[in-house]
Amino acid sequence: MAPIAPAVSARDLSLRYPSRNPQTRSIAVNGVTFDILPGEVLAVVGETGSGKSTLAKTVALQAELSPDGSPEISGGGLTVLGTQIRGISARRRDMLSLYVGYLPQEAGDLLSPRLTIGENVAEPIFSRDRRFDQEEAGEAVATLIDAVRLPLATMNQYPHELSKGQRQRVAIARTMILEPKVLIADDPTAGIDVTVRSAILDIIVSLQRERGFSALVVTADLAEVRRVSSRVAVMHRGIIVGIGDLDEVLGDPRHPYVGNLARSLDHLERSGKLKEVEAARVD
Repeated sequence: MAPIAPAVSARDLSLRYPSRNPQTRSIAVNGVTFDILPGEVLAVVGETGSGKSTLAKTVALQAELSPDGSPEISGGGLTVLGTQIRGISARRRDMLSLYVGYLPQEAGDLLSPRLTIGENVAEPIFSRDRRFDQEEAGEAVATLIDAVRLPLATMNQYPHELSKGQRQRVAIARTMILEPKVLIADDPTAGIDVTVRSAILDIIVSLQRERGFSALVVTADLAEVRRVSSRVAVMHRGIIVGIGDLDEVLGDPRHPYVGNLARSLDHLERSGKLKEVEAARVD
């Protein structure tokens, strides 16, 4: 039986931000290797500056777009849905982007203020095909608005009429409208009220289970990883210092940073259980 080809495969991948000055030419990701199989979710966790968002941008086909603002592949290789990304042509990238969904940080704030929610979600369809059937597009939008747990009446509202958490749900629907085979979500709960963060993650997980796409989900919060996936890659200063099943990675830390994460998560979980016990006593 032939092995299953990964949806995403990185081999000794290094990324940097270009600069004319060699002293400011920084390596953001240094020699990472990992696979994401079809239908698999990999959570990427790390502190600010660890390189996780740069990695997410690159997997989402956002590398080598401009000489000053986007990362470039400086070493190794990356394939997404069987296509080599290093040196990819603009035409090939455009075709591949049909199957790759990207949810950048605070994506809900990037919605067009002049378009209704329904128009915002449908926009990727009509940017690809202006003659696409309006009724069919409307049905697809309504299905996703419902899937992200918003009332259908939301379709006629404008972004400024919604809360930040609601706008993020709309952004998720917009990202999913072309039914991508791979989703890259960069810290999808950033800036969202703590009381609704779990709901945002649960929507992504629910959509992934229903539609079966592969996903790379970036988070700075280790406590959020369990909601998303049992498989995690821990990044620290541009390298992966632990990868695999979450409990195995934390249970046998091979790097001091992973050990610190394990202790912090253990403290959080113990505190949470203590609060539950205290609440039960009060009840």
